Amino acid sequence: MLNLITDIQGVSIGHATDLKLGSGVTAIIFDEPATASATALGGAPGGRDTALLDPSMTVEKVDAFVLSGGSAFGLDAAGGVQAGLRKAGRGFQVGTVRVPIVPQAILFDLLNGGDKNWGLHSPYREMGYAAFKAATKGDFPLGTVGAGAGATTATFKGGLGSASTVSSAGHQVAAIVAVNALGSATIGDGPHFWAAPFERDNEFGGFGMPELIDARLRLKGVMAPATTIGAVVTDAALTKAEAHRLSLGAHDGLARALLPAHLPLDGDTVFAASTGARALADMGELMELCHLAGMVMARAIARGVYEATALPYEGAQRAWRELYPDGR
Repeated sequence: MLNLITDIQGVSIGHATDLKLGSGVTAIIFDEPATASATALGGAPGGRDTALLDPSMTVEKVDAFVLSGGSAFGLDAAGGVQAGLRKAGRGFQVGTVRVPIVPQAILFDLLNGGDKNWGLHSPYREMGYAAFKAATKGDFPLGTVGAGAGATTATFKGGLGSASTVSSAGHQVAAIVAVNALGSATIGDGPHFWAAPFERDNEFGGFGMPELIDARLRLKGVMAPATTIGAVVTDAALTKAEAHRLSLGAHDGLARALLPAHLPLDGDTVFAASTGARALADMGELMELCHLAGMVMARAIARGVYEATALPYEGAQRAWRELYPDGR
């Protein structure tokens, strides 16, 4: 196990990163269409084809998810991933035509100091295609890459994180997330993470909790749109309604790892998907999956900040590792 979302068989991850732009795209590609849903609990979400993920809507399966920077401009990225999938013959069959189903969520990284003067058309469609082409199984980088490239938080540079676990019944559950919160993943002014009670194997420094909890409000800005976006995936066979419930469980983890979360200018959105490889035995197994979805999301958020590095220009937000380079 790599402690990554690619621990789940049939899931590939690809990044496209432009440090000059200060942004990027992450593509989550499924070998076979996956049953999917989502929940947006932030007050300012941005997405593409997210309405179809409501459990009452007709289409049940997706070919991929896309996480992207660029705010509304970044919504072009799903078109690039869709183009790659179409070329590969993937998609929902409509008569003689196949339409790849590629829901996307975006985060706001337009004020992080990068060069956003891209001309008439944004670069995100090509970045989406590049992320699709780069998608691979196994190990992949975390931190200032892909959708997490331009991410920031109230205290430290944000980034892309991932984590995985296995349920008592043997079902795999994993999360991937781009942490771009209005609030903070860390406690007060120190190195401790809100997600510390759920940490495994010192995956984000092993600091534990501080003696005193400083819960004062820390924000990136009063009028600074943010958004933490991610996905939780399991190999358990779920219905669309059960996948929706899994996304809510992952939001519980988001709210445990970020303080505050789900604000009026956050767009906090979590996708959920089931590859359907292993049958669920009973309701107890589903409830454990929802619990574990929160745990892996919280851990992935802390890892995204822990693994991040500062963007390469003057005035860029400092990374956690700049102050704690040896993890201590």
